[in-house]
Amino acid sequence: METATGSPGFRPHRVVVLALDGLLPFELGIPHRIFGRPRDAERRHLYEVITCSIRPPGPVETDADFAIEVAHGPEALATADTVIIPASYELGPVFEQGVLTDELAAALAHIRPGTRLASICTGVYVLAAAGLLDGRPATTHWADAERLQRLFPRIRLDADVLFIDDGDILTSAGVAAGIDLCLHMVRRDHGTAIANNVARRMVVPPHRDGGQAQFIQRPVPDPQLATTTAARAWALGRLHEPIQLRDMAEQEAMSVRTFTRRFREEVGVSPGQWLAQQRVERARHLLESTDLSVDQVARDAGFGTAQSMRQHLQAALGVSPTAYRRTFRAGTAGTGIGEPEGYGGAATLR
Repeated sequence: METATGSPGFRPHRVVVLALDGLLPFELGIPHRIFGRPRDAERRHLYEVITCSIRPPGPVETDADFAIEVAHGPEALATADTVIIPASYELGPVFEQGVLTDELAAALAHIRPGTRLASICTGVYVLAAAGLLDGRPATTHWADAERLQRLFPRIRLDADVLFIDDGDILTSAGVAAGIDLCLHMVRRDHGTAIANNVARRMVVPPHRDGGQAQFIQRPVPDPQLATTTAARAWALGRLHEPIQLRDMAEQEAMSVRTFTRRFREEVGVSPGQWLAQQRVERARHLLESTDLSVDQVARDAGFGTAQSMRQHLQAALGVSPTAYRRTFRAGTAGTGIGEPEGYGGAATLR
């Protein structure tokens, strides 16, 4: 059967964004900006993004001085492959008592079993009030973490990370972390090349690991203090070589202790964790875009051996190098939403 795209068997992954009263326009726009960009080699859109309300089509109030007109009612949730719930400041009983309103519960009942669910910032309260996060890991904006944990003590809350991928449910911290989460989903669905292209078009970093800290003590370094920028640039040019912590510290003429403290303040993770993340990203790129053997990819990414790389990819992605390449091989990525065997989402590295 030929689809509306004109190609037999092709159907874009449908992302339905749930617009709730009091929504933040910035967060509402994130899924549309990110999922509206990816295309496959035939220039077909890989995602279809629509917005719906919990009521019949009509206006939805925002936290700004304007409302938005939403063209779809809650029935659209039944058509979703992924549902995203952005932040709202008017969740009422959901935020105050941790219970869904009848109207919201009826809307959520349209969602089919197996649908991927994601929240941005306080959208996590909706998932929690629906009982979907009991016993599961989740995150939210650090300023709302204490209230969320108090209302929903069964959640395994981690307020120190940008986002958490728990397979079929993903949660993120506020504002920019929503961009990180959506880019992560594109990367998980279609690989790094397509996700990086989206990031370039949006002029944002292509990848911030989910385990990066929400609150970095010195996001804009004091100009009077030395930074670790040069050391990071030096290391990125030598990922294929053994790199010791003292080597990086020497690039900034710092002691190892001072460098480690300054690095964590600026980046949010330790130098060793950051280096491992960069090598995983390098390995992913090589597995997707080259015909190099797994052993050669391991050497070029700085893991030394295929076994070491396999362990790092398994820890970070829940998948082996061979399975990752099979799913995201250049020329086949973008033919549909797929996950490698055993893929459970990116681990929140420390």
